[in-house]
Amino acid sequence: MRFKRIAPMNILLGLLALSAPTATVAAQSKKQPPPPPAHAKAPSPAVTDDFVHQQFGENCSLLAGPPQFVADLDDDGIEDVLVAAKCKNPIADQDEYSFRVTDPYNSFLGFGEVKVTSTFASDEPERRGLSLLIVHGAEKDGWRAETPKAKFVLINLPFKSLSVKKLALKKRTILGIYMEEKGEGENTSSVVFWDGKKYRYQQLGATL
Repeated sequence: MRFKRIAPMNILLGLLALSAPTATVAAQSKKQPPPPPAHAKAPSPAVTDDFVHQQFGENCSLLAGPPQFVADLDDDGIEDVLVAAKCKNPIADQDEYSFRVTDPYNSFLGFGEVKVTSTFASDEPERRGLSLLIVHGAEKDGWRAETPKAKFVLINLPFKSLSVKKLALKKRTILGIYMEEKGEGENTSSVVFWDGKKYRYQQLGATL
């Protein structure tokens, strides 16, 4: 009788011992942070106006001077591309070329309707139509895919210089588009980043 009473307890203890390593491994895998994003690089060969016209229409053209970047901007493990451009009227072409026009800068300032902010005209001619074009890569062929994952035209960003570097958020590290600003934000630095749903603008402070 004593054996019959003890045996189930021994079996239970054995099962707990077997499951303990599995639980420990699972807990360790949950605690491990995702690997940091790879550094941005220049596209090779460089993006051309032909590519821009194919993806965004004839109203957008490359802006000479700013660097071009290939980087995983939306944190999905697939490379995206970022180039500076001038776009005359991107709202008119967004449905035809399947891209989204967004205005992270004016959204940060409290102006939420991009159809309104797209009509804002800078007093400085060289800033009119200034845009950032972003192509989120698809699994096949990445950002050069015939049908990318998503495309964006970011308007009204007052950038003087651009760089793509790591940005530490609360739970992870992603890549952000860092800007040194000109115009009203002269001597101010800021960053634009993908929050999982859209591109957001955030001021970082004054530059020395």
